[in-house]
Amino acid sequence: MRRLLVLLLVATFAIADDKPPTTAQALDLARLWLDGQRAYEEIPGISAAIVSDQKILWSGGSGHAEPGTARVATADTLYSICSVSKLFTSVAVMQLRDEGKLTLDDPIAKHLPWFTMKAANGGRDATILGTLTHSSGLPRESDYPYWTGEFDFPTREKIIERVAAQEALYPSDRYFQYSNLGLTLAGEVVSARAGKPYADVIRERILAPLHLDATYPEMPLEEKGKRLAQGFSARRRDGTRAALPLFQTRGIAPAAGFASSVNDLAKFAMWQFRARDAKSDAILDPRTLREMYRPHFVDPNFETFWGIGFATWKAGDTVFVGHGGSCPGYRTDFALDPEKKVGVVVMANASGVNTGRYAKALYDIVTPALKNSETDPAAAALALYAGSYDAFPWDGETVVVVWGDGLATIDLPTTEPMKSLERLRKTGDHTFRRVRSDGTLGETYRFELGPDGKPSKVWVHSNPYPRMK
Repeated sequence: MRRLLVLLLVATFAIADDKPPTTAQALDLARLWLDGQRAYEEIPGISAAIVSDQKILWSGGSGHAEPGTARVATADTLYSICSVSKLFTSVAVMQLRDEGKLTLDDPIAKHLPWFTMKAANGGRDATILGTLTHSSGLPRESDYPYWTGEFDFPTREKIIERVAAQEALYPSDRYFQYSNLGLTLAGEVVSARAGKPYADVIRERILAPLHLDATYPEMPLEEKGKRLAQGFSARRRDGTRAALPLFQTRGIAPAAGFASSVNDLAKFAMWQFRARDAKSDAILDPRTLREMYRPHFVDPNFETFWGIGFATWKAGDTVFVGHGGSCPGYRTDFALDPEKKVGVVVMANASGVNTGRYAKALYDIVTPALKNSETDPAAAALALYAGSYDAFPWDGETVVVVWGDGLATIDLPTTEPMKSLERLRKTGDHTFRRVRSDGTLGETYRFELGPDGKPSKVWVHSNPYPRMK
């Protein structure tokens, strides 16, 4: 009898495994989370794209490209991508390497006679590989104050003029030292070896063949007030952000000058997924692309790993490659999972925004659902309950979405939506119960319908939470 009672209790309070979410359901949650989190962090505008192999699963925007105007943020809004520019420079270097026009071990001075900076402490001269892995020992910047004030970036002539007076920070190949100057020099090598201006080389060799029509090697001033988002500062203590002046990086363009859209960088991601496992590719030898992904420099503290141009890092069991970008008024993250062929691009028109965290959250929401593209007709009826419910003062809001064959909730704001996610199982008319991690049913969620037949509030722990939208 005792054993029978236990079995009856388990049958009453536990359920079978819930169905996994579909890709469409995961994308709905990704969009809702992105929009809500942007609002709570008071980011003017944010755009994102999620790629699976050769398909853009979703791309779009939230907020405004320019607050106070009708210009909303979209998947085609242009942003400064700043240091993501380094990936294009690195690809161009490797194209020339494969053509036999340089080697990665070449000293920079071999191709740029005007580069006379001596290595620190009698070390080896800085090499091309050192610039691409940020292990050259070079200073972080050209010796001008271009990241502050009016963002007056130097021309290449000014960089050449000043570089002879600069000194290396460290011996080559000893430490990781992120260097915009290093990638600027790599861009100069590209120009010297190709015999053309840097921007022309990038357009002809990379942008045009990949049809990246919305990617520019320099900020397109003609798009101000049109497709180009207005950049804003980080939040001050009083919560306000200042509109920042538009800039061009001039001589620093190979390291930080590009502008693009999430749709265009999504195409850049799809090309990499295409090329990585191919036998040949018109842009870059697939073996070379795989070579660029592998770590070529590891900092002595084993905290920083760098491929050829690409940052590479591990989160859980997943190895990512990509790059982030941070320029005055803009933040970008470009993250790829080469094994699963999943890519996420996030762009924001404000400084002080952790776009990398946004990209990882979108990846975590969508990737587990990619194998389940089927739709569940029974789940369609549950869309009645989906929406946002006011959780003030405990949280900003509770978002309800269709998830598998039931519902799920997340509380906003949250930087880790999947850790916040709670599954709900239907147990009666307009009534659900929370599903614990062990399958046991928990508290009740009861949706109260209004005169229009739609939920007006949800009751949890005898407390009503009004529907917001």
